[in-house]
Amino acid sequence: MHGKVPQSCTSIVYNARHMSAPTYIINGSFNHHITPLDRGFSYGDGVFRTMKMRGGLPLNWPLHYQKLVADCAAIGIVCPSAELLMSDFEQLVTLQDTDTQAENVAKIIITRGEGERGYQPPAVTSPTRVVIKSSMPQYLAAYDDTGVTLTLCQTRLSPQGKLAGVKHLNRLENVLARMEWRDETIFDGLLLDQQNNVIECTMSNVFIRINNTLFTPDLSQCGVAGVTRQRVLSVAHVLNLKIEITSFSLDDFTKADEVMICNSLFGCYQVTRFLNQTWPIQHMAKSFKQLLAQQSVMA
Repeated sequence: MHGKVPQSCTSIVYNARHMSAPTYIINGSFNHHITPLDRGFSYGDGVFRTMKMRGGLPLNWPLHYQKLVADCAAIGIVCPSAELLMSDFEQLVTLQDTDTQAENVAKIIITRGEGERGYQPPAVTSPTRVVIKSSMPQYLAAYDDTGVTLTLCQTRLSPQGKLAGVKHLNRLENVLARMEWRDETIFDGLLLDQQNNVIECTMSNVFIRINNTLFTPDLSQCGVAGVTRQRVLSVAHVLNLKIEITSFSLDDFTKADEVMICNSLFGCYQVTRFLNQTWPIQHMAKSFKQLLAQQSVMA
């Protein structure tokens, strides 16, 4: 794919003129269905990734696929090939999507596949793969200049070293946390673990700056290790920042010189308000966002 509509998409583009284009594809087919016997449906037995698409192409695909493979391996699922998933992407592309400025969201779900009742997986399974295309959320442009507001979630994350860092389908803790507020001025909620260490937000990773050191939580017991978090860590030296991946408390968080959150859709935002704590407008989040944009890789 090089910004043009693949030949395999011709019929889809044609159909889109007469009806809404399909927004998801299951196992390479628009006619396939997920049954109640699928272990992703029954037990959350699977993983997923969310990424931005631009001009019909997923951004930073090599890193997202690398993490997808690693997460699948962590729970013993054979990850579908990159070629197979790219073929699914191609089938979802419409003529409008190939505009170089057009942005969408792509979500990949991989489950262990179908199985009998009971927790024990079958000896041999055929993974289910789902690729979903949806519209980009309408983030306020002002957030780049004003920063965002966080709240503190009462829901605590439970430790589970075997799943730590993995973006698995068991996201009920995040769901419960996100149900805690309806105030539209709050952008995200901060999540702590059972020992009250800062871990992440409901949909983003967290960084704090103290002097010239950038701290991000240790995710060895819980939390999701996002691709944008990985990218921030890889370019921090460009901004002359040292890196420390470690546990830190809510007190450390509130006393930080600067706070930033990130994910693959909005990039990086400065946190300027948390409960009764405020921070002045600074430039770290903007600098990271620009660096990441410059280094984004098209599939």
